[in-house]
Amino acid sequence: MEPVRDDDAEFLASLEERILRAVELVGQLRKENAALESKLEQVAEAQQGVEADLADARKENARLAKELDSLHAERKQVRTRIEKLLGQMDLLSAS
Repeated sequence: MEPVRDDDAEFLASLEERILRAVELVGQLRKENAALESKLEQVAEAQQGVEADLADARKENARLAKELDSLHAERKQVRTRIEKLLGQMDLLSAS
């Protein structure tokens, strides 16, 4: 077996250093990926909550719109009845 030359030793040391950096980088990227996946899961849960709140708000909005329409119709009926009563009072006053 040939003795290890300085060039070969330097090459192996450099290669070992690059491999160690790559391993560290992969480890760091895996940690970041896990953190991002966790964050994504939290955001997805929050989005579901917001969507549920939005659905509730839309239902409430529809209910309030119906109630408003009902109140407008009731107001119109009351106005018509009052106008009739005022017309009858005018007839009594004129007689």
